[in-house]
Amino acid sequence: MEKFEIIVPCIFGMEAFVSREIRRLGYETTSVEDGKVTFSGNFEAVCRANIWIRCGERVLIKIAEFNAVTFEELFEQTKNVDWAHWLSKDAAFPVKGFCLKSTLASMRDCQSIIKKAIASSLSAKYGIEWFEESGPVYQIQFSVFKDKVTLMIDTSGDGLHKRAYRRKSNAAPLKETIAAAMVMMSYWKFEYPLCDPFCGSGTIPIEAAMFKRNIAPGLLRHFSAESFVQFPHEMWKKARDEAESAKRNTPLIIYASDIDTDTVRIAEENAKIAGVADLVKPTVGNAADFFSGERFGSIICNPPYGERLSDLKSCEELYAKIGKTFSHLRDWSYYILTSDENFEKCFGRKADKKRKIYNGMIKCNVYQYFGARPPKTNNK
Repeated sequence: MEKFEIIVPCIFGMEAFVSREIRRLGYETTSVEDGKVTFSGNFEAVCRANIWIRCGERVLIKIAEFNAVTFEELFEQTKNVDWAHWLSKDAAFPVKGFCLKSTLASMRDCQSIIKKAIASSLSAKYGIEWFEESGPVYQIQFSVFKDKVTLMIDTSGDGLHKRAYRRKSNAAPLKETIAAAMVMMSYWKFEYPLCDPFCGSGTIPIEAAMFKRNIAPGLLRHFSAESFVQFPHEMWKKARDEAESAKRNTPLIIYASDIDTDTVRIAEENAKIAGVADLVKPTVGNAADFFSGERFGSIICNPPYGERLSDLKSCEELYAKIGKTFSHLRDWSYYILTSDENFEKCFGRKADKKRKIYNGMIKCNVYQYFGARPPKTNNK
């Protein structure tokens, strides 16, 4: 089966998690750069990556890569690609991308030239001048970075963070990919409780339940490549059947709470759609009052940031309150995402470890506090 390079772009700071996921699927990464991970695979690998990857943003097939510093070079080298190998006569091929630190600095001009070059290549192959683009949509992605042009086809469609279980959300929902990364970076063991006292629409508890039960994040949704002629229906069915059979009935203790009643109802509905309502049962509660008599649990949460100065003071007061509350949890670990650089001071304790992650355009840190290690048991 034909092999090619597959690129999985990701949020800055999450490359290690994406690399780990790719290796878990049985593939070796060929490069890891800021904001993207590349590996070699075939059409089956594209199906499996779309269905399984939790922390990546989408799955792209790399079509070509070359250097260009003039629009003429961009046009000619794009035209020289065998686009007919990928695009049929009726295929729609919209183009989008970005330019950064390059001689060719205009995204709009590059977009237009790449579109014209692809059309010219297809015209020479098919002997037609006009393309109706009424067939399957092959989204062309390009990047021009330090004069290197990369041309790709997006196989995902909607970003991979759209799992299809979050039909409703609160005002500032955490991206599913970030929630999954927070769970993956934690030392939470399934034998011990997990809590999110700022659960919002339930993203962190739901992602935690799906990860520990090995529920593939893409099982509920569809991908643009399902309409590509290169991907027979049987290939997608095989990938989904594999994911269905990989589910585990692992016993878990997951607590989710939020101070807002309407938000809790949304979290309940999302957990039901995700198939983890038996594990995630959100309740109304104040994070500053959280208590558990159990040991060796983990708190993974995304409290309010207070991006506006008027909100920052109240957020920092909240950090101080939960710092006191969490300190009474015996042997627990905490993983707290916030953009506030003063968090440790407000919380009352320096983090054991910090990991930088961008939540959209906001630079955040996951402040990690490690509790005592649980005793070893025979089933570990």
